[in-house]
Amino acid sequence: MKKKILSLLIIMAIFISCDSVQKSLSGTYNMINCEYNYQSISGLTVSGINLSNGLSVTSIPKVTSILSGNASSIPLNFTLNLDVKNPNTSAAMMNGLQYIISVDDIQLTTGSLNQALSVEAGQTKTLPIAIGVDLATLMKNNSKDAVVNIAKNFIGIGNKESKVFVQLKPTFLIGNVPITSPSYIPLVFNFGGN
Repeated sequence: MKKKILSLLIIMAIFISCDSVQKSLSGTYNMINCEYNYQSISGLTVSGINLSNGLSVTSIPKVTSILSGNASSIPLNFTLNLDVKNPNTSAAMMNGLQYIISVDDIQLTTGSLNQALSVEAGQTKTLPIAIGVDLATLMKNNSKDAVVNIAKNFIGIGNKESKVFVQLKPTFLIGNVPITSPSYIPLVFNFGGN
């Protein structure tokens, strides 16, 4: 798939010889070839309870009650922080992205991020993706036990590890035209459990 993207970029470079467009094409190609890794989760809240600094003695019974009950809505919000490492000899750039995040084969969320990111050669930058899902809706469409395990792993009290599959599809500006990558960049990591 990278060959198809490179071919598309070369064809566009032939038709457009502007220096800034060539830099955009180079930055686009470099972004596709960056290394993406899980860094952390921050800003975690469940039903408005701030768990960014971990569970407190008072929050454990509240969260456990929420997850075991039959609430019509259980909002889970957090920021997924990814490291983007540029191994190339020139800058890597994107102007946004689309994403799909699945945990334990349950599609957690999809969305888009309209934020530019530029990573200089040999550097690593953090790409924060703000996520908001309703656990109650996930429980209606999937196994309640599986969704509760996912939530417990986010909170830090799970006993069975979760597998996260993130798919990123960057968007680039070539000239002034936004172009979205034809394929997703995959990222897989595990978290939680004892």
